Amino acid sequence: MGSIGMEFRKAVETDINNIMDIIRQAQAYFRQQGIDQWQNNYPNYETIKNDIANEYGYVLLKDNIIVGTVAIIFDGEKSYETIYNGKWLYDGPYATIHRIAVHSQYKGLGLGSVILKNVEDICLNRGVKSIRVDTHEDNLSMQRLLQKNKFEYCGIIYLEDNSKRLAFEKLLTGSFKN
Repeated sequence: MGSIGMEFRKAVETDINNIMDIIRQAQAYFRQQGIDQWQNNYPNYETIKNDIANEYGYVLLKDNIIVGTVAIIFDGEKSYETIYNGKWLYDGPYATIHRIAVHSQYKGLGLGSVILKNVEDICLNRGVKSIRVDTHEDNLSMQRLLQKNKFEYCGIIYLEDNSKRLAFEKLLTGSFKN
């Protein structure tokens, strides 16, 4: 799993409070930065509980402390069916990354990249060749993380509530062995 003392695993119910702490830190950060993402009580306790029930939720631990969280969804994404001012790179099955966040005391250590690398490994193990993700146009730190990890900007999508998001995709090489 890369560096010593790191573990990436499925989230379980007893992780919810720790995950919510990280989510709340991210919400506060976005609010301070004037970014209208993850406000209005989302993601909330129910969201995270559902992620775990659906086996979407994962956590990154460093020395047994939860330092990061992510949801990985393999069921497709309704709001990705239409993309504007661009197009997706691949039209086969894909994974979607949602609700990725790193504990504020562990920012700047490259843990976002560690999470993405683990997501890639899970996808490769399942034979999934593409990862899609969207983020707010003002969320520059997420855009930098995606670019650093070779995600390509594909266009604009709109969420169910009509919020505009920038859409990114990464094609996984090494999975084209069939």
